[in-house]
Amino acid sequence: MKDSLRKVLVIDDENAIRKLLRVSLEANAYHVDEASSGQEGLAMAASLRPEIILLDLGLPDKNGLLVLKEIREWSQVPVIVLTVQNSDEDKIAALDGGADDYVTKPFSVPELLVRMRVALRHSSGVVASKTELRSGPLVVDIPGHTVLVDGEMIKLTATEFNIVKVLIKYKGKVVTHRMLLNEIWGPNSVEHTHYLRVYVGAVRKKLKTREDIPDLIETEAGVGYRLLDLD
Repeated sequence: MKDSLRKVLVIDDENAIRKLLRVSLEANAYHVDEASSGQEGLAMAASLRPEIILLDLGLPDKNGLLVLKEIREWSQVPVIVLTVQNSDEDKIAALDGGADDYVTKPFSVPELLVRMRVALRHSSGVVASKTELRSGPLVVDIPGHTVLVDGEMIKLTATEFNIVKVLIKYKGKVVTHRMLLNEIWGPNSVEHTHYLRVYVGAVRKKLKTREDIPDLIETEAGVGYRLLDLD
């Protein structure tokens, strides 16, 4: 691959669309990588670090908006949504979810190329993606869904991982019960603080792998939780 080529990741389950995009983009000085599912796309976005992503919303294994949400948890790479859905509600949902632009299928290749150039121009100078977040002995790999304490892999449930992920994103700051509940279980669960207390207790125990490792999660009584900033 030539150094001058811009790296683009296409996440789309339609083989014909991927083929069209590969031919068109390679003819315009892009290097193209392809993923046919949401999970594959997330893995490739983390490992390949593309400069721009073209994302279909109608993926077979995971809604494209969820893929977009997960990417935005650790990266500000430009994302252009490609979809047959054309309602204002769909466009608003994609743009509110962090998409940089929205192109409806069938699309004009020259128009798509222009929109890609604009998105790349707007992204110049953006801080590079950061897939790992750290606080002292704690390392959280967001796209990899892994947590290590002092180099030791910690086995967490999906809910426990999401709690750690939210807390470390705001390390050193109090995250309220309401915010945690909304982030993890949705807005209809914001009063269920007893569930949260049980899960946070389990997480706290799992992260303390040795006596000399400090309790990484502090409780702010009646308010929420703080993950210590040890860096």
